[in-house]
Amino acid sequence: MYSQIDSNKRKTWVLISLVSAFIVFLFYIFALVYDIDPGATVITGTMIATVYALFAYYLSDKAALMSAGAKEIQKKDAPDVWRLTENLCIASGLPMPKVYIINDRVPNAFATGRDPEHASIALTTGLLKILNKQELEGVIAHELSHIKNFDIRIMTITVVLVGLIILIADIFLRIGLHSGGGNKKSGQAGLILLVIGIILAILSPLIAQVIKLAVSRTREYLADASGALMTRYPEGLASALEKLGQHSGKMQRANHASAHLYISNPFGEKKQQKQSFFSKLFSTHPPIEERIQKLRNISA
Repeated sequence: MYSQIDSNKRKTWVLISLVSAFIVFLFYIFALVYDIDPGATVITGTMIATVYALFAYYLSDKAALMSAGAKEIQKKDAPDVWRLTENLCIASGLPMPKVYIINDRVPNAFATGRDPEHASIALTTGLLKILNKQELEGVIAHELSHIKNFDIRIMTITVVLVGLIILIADIFLRIGLHSGGGNKKSGQAGLILLVIGIILAILSPLIAQVIKLAVSRTREYLADASGALMTRYPEGLASALEKLGQHSGKMQRANHASAHLYISNPFGEKKQQKQSFFSKLFSTHPPIEERIQKLRNISA
């Protein structure tokens, strides 16, 4: 577990550094195409990349919560949820995270934040409706494990970085489309940016998926095992996952940028027998049946 925590910390900074370098590179290409001073342009790109990286590090959790329509609650709003979370935090030595509720009939949950001191967990109303106390405790322990293992940092920052790739593609397309007028050189520059924009637009879904795959799928298995260790009752989480699979469906505000944050796929779980090797490889979540089996093997 400690090796995975160190790996997650390293992956976070590698991910931010690569995307920041990518932004600077695009500014350099822009300078060459329009015959602008590359030095000044690269400095500008570096400043923008730095600001964006800081935004991703400090504010990406708020963006994820806002996109999910999550509302923060206090102890009086959901005392059972609050007490379960508080007791698990005390037992595992974690600070109490902020607790959010998402008004959605589909059962699901996620954790977000940059570290255990700045973390949040969010649970849907559908989840609270179908789970008993032991199952809910298992789900909360799973999300707290993501916090303890520092999964949340890289998982949350990925949401913002995926959005950036799509934004850059859109900017290049717009500049290229509106550079047809003026002199011949301007038209050629616009054409180059248009081609780059089209390539980015085509590749951005694949790049986004590769970034998500960089956040190893083993984090879900690790969080399942860590959560079972935290509660000392693997069957609680296994039973909860079983119910999540049975009540699976598309969430009202599901989006591909934040899908990997949730305990189960917010677009609905696919049955194991219908998943090909390729679809499993590019899935943001391991098959829920495999997770249940691993948990039950722990308790066997």
